Amino acid sequence: MNAIHGNRPSIDPGGWDAVGARPTVAPMTSTLRSVHLVARPQGMPTADHFAFVEEPLPAVLPGTALVENLLLSVDPYMREAMDTEWELNAPLEGRSIGRVLESRDPALAVGDLVFHREGWRTHALVSTAEGARVLPRHDGVPLSAWLGLLGGTGLSAYVGLTRIAQVRPGDTVFISAAAGGVGSTAGQLARLLGAGRVIGSAGSAAKVAHLVDDLGFDAAFDYHDGPVAEQLAKAAPDGIDVYLDNVGGDHLEAAIASMRQHGRIAWCGAVAQYNSAEPPPAPRNLYDIVEKTIRLEGFLVRQHGDAQAEWEDFLVPHLQAGRVVQDETVVDGFDRIVEAFQGMLAGRNTGKMLVRTAAA
Repeated sequence: MNAIHGNRPSIDPGGWDAVGARPTVAPMTSTLRSVHLVARPQGMPTADHFAFVEEPLPAVLPGTALVENLLLSVDPYMREAMDTEWELNAPLEGRSIGRVLESRDPALAVGDLVFHREGWRTHALVSTAEGARVLPRHDGVPLSAWLGLLGGTGLSAYVGLTRIAQVRPGDTVFISAAAGGVGSTAGQLARLLGAGRVIGSAGSAAKVAHLVDDLGFDAAFDYHDGPVAEQLAKAAPDGIDVYLDNVGGDHLEAAIASMRQHGRIAWCGAVAQYNSAEPPPAPRNLYDIVEKTIRLEGFLVRQHGDAQAEWEDFLVPHLQAGRVVQDETVVDGFDRIVEAFQGMLAGRNTGKMLVRTAAA
């Protein structure tokens, strides 16, 4: 795992020129490289589903800024987007951090480090009107945190545990895919929210050890070692109060079986079925939701953007004090973005998976 510490470049943005454009930082290249989806996968995506495309850098239009991307995020939701949402033969989208090279957007200065969603490319035209925002600087907070802990990944954990599951002091919390970006954040957050016991599932013995030894989980198990329901019952013999579901399938069925009366399930994702041609059957014990008066609620983090400032205010002091571990896997080089995406889907990452395309 690598931590990336980014500081705002020491570039004086200067004043405005006669046409309203700020001074520029000459790009090292005149070419923009992007990744296009060229075919829709059935099952796990392969390199043949993508194409790398080169074109000239775009002209900076009024209200826009040209950024060089430094960090790109690859996330589980992107696999579902490949099925219907993403257009074929067009640049893909994703959370990104870029440095402004040239600007005709009054809110974006040359040298600013900017969060935006024009990912899967080396450069992009962005604008504050389309959601780009300058990242604040906090001592002790690395740049990569804005795509992980402080980005959509961390926000998913925060929304799931606070707004949906409403974790209470003393709760026993179970988190699936706990060594991934959302799961590793959620386990630490549950502890900060006062959970009495935090349990995670992961896909290898090394990840299980990492959850307990490094991230403070009380117990964890490798879902390959036996039926999930049996392993969860052993880890939580008195049952669970909250389940943050990143997997679905047998994990959801196991959580329902172990759930106490009035338990809460926040359904964040279903990675177990993303690469399946047919969705898995519903949990066999689904009716237990009625008998146990369990609340199960799915959510999309993009519908909770109003929680971003609240999450930052909560997390930054904990991050600065070292009470939260920034868990991430960083792959270097734009040429390896497809490899990083496939690796994330296959569970080869620990924590948030990022691609570093240029030095901060």
